[in-house]
Amino acid sequence: MSSQPSSISKNEKHQPWVKTSHWIITISFLLLVFTGIEILMVHPRLYWGEVGNELTPAFLELPISRNHNRSDWEAEVPFFDTENSPVSAGRNGEEEMFNENGWGRSLHFLSAWFLVVTGLVYVILGLLTGHFQKHIWPRLRELSPVQLFRDIREHIKMKIAPPTGGPQYGVLQKIAYMSIIFISLPMAIITGFTMSPAITAAFPFLLEIFGGYQTARTIHFFTSIGLEIFLVMHIAMIILSGFKQQVRYMTIGKQP
Repeated sequence: MSSQPSSISKNEKHQPWVKTSHWIITISFLLLVFTGIEILMVHPRLYWGEVGNELTPAFLELPISRNHNRSDWEAEVPFFDTENSPVSAGRNGEEEMFNENGWGRSLHFLSAWFLVVTGLVYVILGLLTGHFQKHIWPRLRELSPVQLFRDIREHIKMKIAPPTGGPQYGVLQKIAYMSIIFISLPMAIITGFTMSPAITAAFPFLLEIFGGYQTARTIHFFTSIGLEIFLVMHIAMIILSGFKQQVRYMTIGKQP
């Protein structure tokens, strides 16, 4: 899906460990997206800080399920006779609540561990084999304004080069992959860990880094949105450059 293939390694093909990790991570990520939406539907509110619930102000409310803006709360009772005191309240049960996410949480955690383990193996092999240095990290000359402007212009004009069958990536593609591999995915994983009481009990500094469970949850949400946008753009580029060939080269098809 490169728009400006590198002049080096033109005959190189995708390594089997790259293909295998690519598809394991893809399936894991799709399951994480599906179950993540299901989990969010149960409590479609995001907060900033340590705690948050339906009786506290939300940073963002998402109208994605019937649990959004419920109105069956009874009168609030403050805990203390002070201004801005925390409050308590019950429900009168007039509205049906969506609260069946046990299977979603289990599948979400299982998929996350597949992604974490596979991603760790991918990063280790990428460093040991020189995959990142040769194919992912842009060279200084590729980051020149002229080179960047040329690649951006060709993307805008939809001048997408046909698939080469190997890791010959353009500079924008390399920057996108670097951002995903070394920033977005690690951030999604670490914020996911921070939402786990078992992990933060062993590593409490995670809560200090992000400023609380709810802040980690909100960052996790926006990081996931960024990854999903990348996935959509990735698929669009695959379609524009030759869907059948790209899929064949990344599975069991012969290289050109």
